Amino acid sequence: MSWLTTKEGFTEINRLSKARTPFLFIVSYDKKKIFAKALHSLDDDIFYKLEEWRNYPVKKRTDSFTFSKSPIDFFTYQNAMYRVLEEIRLGNTYLFNLTFKTHIESSFSLKEIFTYARSKFKLYFKDEFICFSPERFVNIEQNTISTYPMKGTIDANIPQAKEKILADKKEMAEHVMIVDLMRNDLGIIGVDVKVEKFRFVEQIKAGEKALLQVSSKITATLPSQWRDTLGDVLEQLLPAGSISGTPKKNTLKIIEEMEDYERGFYTGIFGLFDGESLRSSVMIRFIEKENHKLFYKSGGGITIDSSAKDEYAELIDKIYLPF
Repeated sequence: MSWLTTKEGFTEINRLSKARTPFLFIVSYDKKKIFAKALHSLDDDIFYKLEEWRNYPVKKRTDSFTFSKSPIDFFTYQNAMYRVLEEIRLGNTYLFNLTFKTHIESSFSLKEIFTYARSKFKLYFKDEFICFSPERFVNIEQNTISTYPMKGTIDANIPQAKEKILADKKEMAEHVMIVDLMRNDLGIIGVDVKVEKFRFVEQIKAGEKALLQVSSKITATLPSQWRDTLGDVLEQLLPAGSISGTPKKNTLKIIEEMEDYERGFYTGIFGLFDGESLRSSVMIRFIEKENHKLFYKSGGGITIDSSAKDEYAELIDKIYLPF
């Protein structure tokens, strides 16, 4: 696969959107690899779902399957988190998204996992990687851009889970920081920035358990000619604040120094422009094939009040197949 470079990719997104050509796009976390192709010429081994927009038939799972995961040990995670906390104490970052990759095994292929996964946003790319993400990135309808940062996760089976996650001071601080970051990001490319919904809770299926996740909705008004420069709009917003941290520029540098693997397309975005409107998603809940082995990439936000035990449990909770 020959990926477009940063400049080539965002230029191609500009060209397609200016022509009002419906297309699918994929952008890696570091923006160095970009895919953008008109839907009428999309390869037959690329499948997507963005809510009701999809290009594949729905199938119900009838076969049983196996699934196992081999996450890093707690002490490795704890040591990495302590390094993050030191950066926070030094004032170099305030919210830091720490991620790892986990070897998994399943009797299902990548395509089978994709087909049967239940999620609002899904992508299958050429037997190389899949995601089944619960998180929107931005939607654009008419001249209004909306983003939905997701921060805060709890096991839905815990008694009074919703009340506990909303009352948790650490989770509140983390969410406030990411909302503030995304307000600033939207202010770069739009005007009349508003937090329309603050900390609403949604339930998602996470394998054998259910999780509650906390999101907010932030909107802004774009210039009426935004379709002529959609690539420029996306480039200014990326990487997504919810999977990097704040302050964004400095936190991105620390992530590069601290994480011991390449994120690649994990925590990048994918989306679809239908000729008028845009939908997109952050590529979390992500599985990649590497040397015929499967790796699941996951993580979470770290603040000064984070508990290593709780964050490690969240990292493992996020490694699941949503059947």
